[in-house]
Amino acid sequence: MTSFGDLLGPQPTLLPGDDEAESLLLNHTAPEEVAAAHPTASIAWAYLAEAALSDERTVTAYAYARTGYHRGLDQLRRNGWKGFGPVPYSHEPNRGFLRCVAVLARAAQAIGETDEYARCLDLLEDCDPRAADELGVG
Repeated sequence: MTSFGDLLGPQPTLLPGDDEAESLLLNHTAPEEVAAAHPTASIAWAYLAEAALSDERTVTAYAYARTGYHRGLDQLRRNGWKGFGPVPYSHEPNRGFLRCVAVLARAAQAIGETDEYARCLDLLEDCDPRAADELGVG
């Protein structure tokens, strides 16, 4: 059974994470440095996107979030995700990707890109029905 109760659905995708990037961020290394050294780590892009959004640099936040989103999609596919199925928020290494999707949604909404906003909300719902609430979007 999947984590969301669908007996016939795919198993949850659990990303391996990037221990070095995560450690650097937790030890207050500048996210720009972490993203440059670990460009595949969605978590670094999430930090950058969230900071840009909180500084009202919406287009910059959008760009950072989109980068982290695409890096996360690459990782998900390498780990068996077929474009659908659970990506649980409860699994810490999945959060970088999910945080990027959430910032992308907020930035898209702020610039009036309603189709992208809706797609991001749908993706969060498909990945984990609790993710949007946990991330403050929706």
